[in-house]
Amino acid sequence: MISPPKVQFEPKWREELIGTIDGRRFVIEMTMGTLTVFFPTAPKWEASAPDWAKPQWERVRADLSDWCESRRIPLVTVDDAWVSFN
Repeated sequence: MISPPKVQFEPKWREELIGTIDGRRFVIEMTMGTLTVFFPTAPKWEASAPDWAKPQWERVRADLSDWCESRRIPLVTVDDAWVSFN
């Protein structure tokens, strides 16, 4: 079984972390003063996600966890984290 490609992440200067999954983009919060990534809980993600993104929460969370760990950036999953889908 071939695993799907990793979700790609790119920090932006406006305290945003751009994620790209299967050619589609979303934005989550990444504070710059003290580097921290805030990721929404599954219910929060699903409530605001378009249909293509609803089933992707676990995939994104796993790849984001790896990305944060490799950069020694704390990852916090909370109900009030914001996410925006383009």
